[in-house]
Amino acid sequence: MTPDKNTEEQRQHSTSYIPYSHYECRLPESFMNVPMHWHSEFELNYISDGQGEFICGGQKIEAAKGDILILPPNMLHSAYPCKDRELIYHALVFHPVLLGNPGSDRSSVECIRPVVSRNAQVNVHIHPGMEAYDSIKDVTEQIFACVRADSAQMDLLLKSELMKLFWLLENSGNIICQNKDTGAEYHELIRPVLEYMSRNLQEEICIEQLAGLVHLSKSHFMRCFKDTVGVGAMEHLTQLRISAACEALSNTQDKISDISYRCGYSNLSNFNRQFLKKVGCSPNEYRKRSP
Repeated sequence: MTPDKNTEEQRQHSTSYIPYSHYECRLPESFMNVPMHWHSEFELNYISDGQGEFICGGQKIEAAKGDILILPPNMLHSAYPCKDRELIYHALVFHPVLLGNPGSDRSSVECIRPVVSRNAQVNVHIHPGMEAYDSIKDVTEQIFACVRADSAQMDLLLKSELMKLFWLLENSGNIICQNKDTGAEYHELIRPVLEYMSRNLQEEICIEQLAGLVHLSKSHFMRCFKDTVGVGAMEHLTQLRISAACEALSNTQDKISDISYRCGYSNLSNFNRQFLKKVGCSPNEYRKRSP
């Protein structure tokens, strides 16, 4: 299934001049979690400290310090810190062009294209104990050293190290599998629901309505959604609304009551209560703390 462009993350991660972006993610210090989203670039994550849960293409992954996650383009994914634990990880989001121009040579055709088109299945989670882990970890650390250097010269080395990373993945024997299971995947089915929720935060939304969008019974939909996203649909909706409120509180001077209404809360007291529960402080206190 081709992913709907409306569910794609709107942040621009790459340009033709600099085809990647680097982020240091601290959860819940920087933000509560990373809601379910997708983008057309690869993503390489390296857990530098703490522990958390990642949902990647419907797979739940408990990741800890030293673990590496490799996400192909267009894969739905999210991240949550474990209770009472901080999760710190570096993320490199890069355009496939860094793996070479989409030519017709056999390395592109047989090794790169299947991963980009997701005709090959990638074992997302690389962790200590795997046979190729030490070599992949060394290359991953070199990759992040390149992006932190942030220069044209180091971009040359970055390309080289990314190609080496994929060479290691191809030769590991069990990280990239060319024979992908093409059975039904819940994460593809749920994409239209994620789109609808993100575009209609101000509207009243119920489970029956969301289930109807994908022609499922209420019970089947609830099970599919939680298996895909990691939380229930209403909990995910609350996360989206509170995240949108946090962004508005940080970047605008709009009245809190107006922000509350735009984010789907007709009752200001309910908004304040939900905000305090999710963020740990009132909306007014959050705005004061924002830089």
